[in-house]
Amino acid sequence: MASAFANQIQNRNFLSPIGFKFTLAKYPKVSFFVNSARLPEINLGTAIQPNYLKDIDVPGEKLTYGDFNLTFFVDENMENYMTIHNWLTGLGFSETAQQYKDLITNEEGIRDGKEAFSDGTLRILNSNFRDIALVKFKDLFPTSISSLEFESSDTDINYFTADVTFKYTVYNILDKNGNPL
Repeated sequence: MASAFANQIQNRNFLSPIGFKFTLAKYPKVSFFVNSARLPEINLGTAIQPNYLKDIDVPGEKLTYGDFNLTFFVDENMENYMTIHNWLTGLGFSETAQQYKDLITNEEGIRDGKEAFSDGTLRILNSNFRDIALVKFKDLFPTSISSLEFESSDTDINYFTADVTFKYTVYNILDKNGNPL
């Protein structure tokens, strides 16, 4: 006989919105001091099945993923900001052919167009700041980064944050060991 409690949720703690970290595989030395991250939406298209009383929506065949948006604190040397800036300019409007070559050349000196992309991981943490899930983004690339507004009349120090938007192929949510949930 099955216990009445077998279908109950075991962990009654709520997921905290402040428990997360983000890393990029291509730029492991760059520390993104992420202030906010939004897990993108996924939408399934629908098809319409005609019916004499009412048309019926049925599941479609194509998923669309929303953009991945991050807000991060800009480090004092602007290393994390410039990493995204240089990645964007290398992809979109290189001033020299060398900028694009640098972007697509791996550590062994081999040029590969796939080097223009990077995988990324959003680590979701529990209330003890331990990994509980990994959101793995495949083939990320930036599409925009916000401006930085310098203002000398501010009386309080408000540290810079920047918004970056990424496109990607797909994301998967995995457990802390990298296994599908």
